[in-house]
Amino acid sequence: MSLRMKIVFAQLLFCCFYASAQDVRIINSANLKCNDTVWVFKPSDFNTKKEYAAVFLLHGHSANYASWSKLADLQKLSDKYQFIIICPDGLKKSWYINSPGNKGWQYETFFMSELIPQMKEAYHIDQGKMFITGASMGGHGAMWLFLRHPDVFLSAGSTSGVLNLRYSGFRKTTIADILGAYSDDNKAFDDYSVVNHLSEIAGLNKQLIFDSGTEDYLYITSRKFREKCDELKIKATYIAQPGGHTGGYWSKSILAHFSFFAGLAGNKND
Repeated sequence: MSLRMKIVFAQLLFCCFYASAQDVRIINSANLKCNDTVWVFKPSDFNTKKEYAAVFLLHGHSANYASWSKLADLQKLSDKYQFIIICPDGLKKSWYINSPGNKGWQYETFFMSELIPQMKEAYHIDQGKMFITGASMGGHGAMWLFLRHPDVFLSAGSTSGVLNLRYSGFRKTTIADILGAYSDDNKAFDDYSVVNHLSEIAGLNKQLIFDSGTEDYLYITSRKFREKCDELKIKATYIAQPGGHTGGYWSKSILAHFSFFAGLAGNKND
């Protein structure tokens, strides 16, 4: 066998090896009235006799289930920390919430009653070590689902998260499609803003991680989120660092979240 053929053969083996550690699953959801695509990354040495910690990783506005794989080497992170990494599709503009006026747009219910049970069954997930994080709209979604269901997740994160919906650039468009027309009087924008739900984990000894670039237009929301955590004595790791509201920033910032979760799961490998 020539050297060139050996290199090609090795590349094929490499691709097959890592492809076997990844699954793309389609969930036909009654709560969404459409299919949701989920990309799952497993450790390359995945063992059905073991239980694994899991990280649900949520993408931002206008993105999809594959977007995080373009920003970070998720297979490498799965191997390094022995995490199952689950990337659902947020349907571009779901904001990961239930619409109060549209019965066909019930993303939170889909996530909790359909997605999580299927992932637990398929991937031997340790129910005591489930984490959730995301960027921008996904940062809002991660904190929303965590604060609403603190008994389900050990911890949560947000990078450049929309932690107060009133500050979002989409408040008069896609958020209004779900919550109604934006106005000072529409209290749904307060009711669905995660900064106003931190009190629900006060005293539960939960830990959070969140960050924002200092040039991000949403920087103020993370700063106020930290002030609320301090007021409620919630254990929060907050990182403010140079950067904007960009994928380039998230590809670096998300690494701290995985390290943080690994420490809580007891399988830190830095």
